[in-house]
Amino acid sequence: MKNEKLKHKGLIIFVSILIPLVVLILFNVRLPNVEPLYSLPPIYATINGMTAIILIFSLLAIKAKKIKTHEVLMKVAIALSLIFLIMYVAYHMTSEPTPFGGDGYIKYFYYFILITHIFLSIFIIPLVLITYVRAISRHFDSHRRIAKVTFPMWLYIAITGVIVYIMISPYY
Repeated sequence: MKNEKLKHKGLIIFVSILIPLVVLILFNVRLPNVEPLYSLPPIYATINGMTAIILIFSLLAIKAKKIKTHEVLMKVAIALSLIFLIMYVAYHMTSEPTPFGGDGYIKYFYYFILITHIFLSIFIIPLVLITYVRAISRHFDSHRRIAKVTFPMWLYIAITGVIVYIMISPYY
């Protein structure tokens, strides 16, 4: 049991460092002579919205003791988050960053939402992985405890992803 826990812990740490590092590196790479993927932002914003809805339905499912439904929905939420990440990186590897054009309070609101969204999206990776591993390892008490932190953070990230897109979309 202890070796299994250590194996998961090491893998979670590795993946939690690797993903943001790879995203950071790829975010700064521009592919030459490639058509910009301008169609991706509304698609990945929609994926964020779908993730938020699925997370809410997943919470409702577990509260209704529909464990299998909860499990399937959580796997879908994880898959959607991975698809979002791939599309997000692909867009930024083919397109120049879009500056926010708003002024005044709306600019501060936008940057607050954007910065908290980005910051929390880094920290959600280990939380999702730990929460998932505890569930599949059938450690439901510890799964429930960490899910109480993971769920609202993940939901905030999904919702703010949509808000950021709506706020910057006029400037694309």
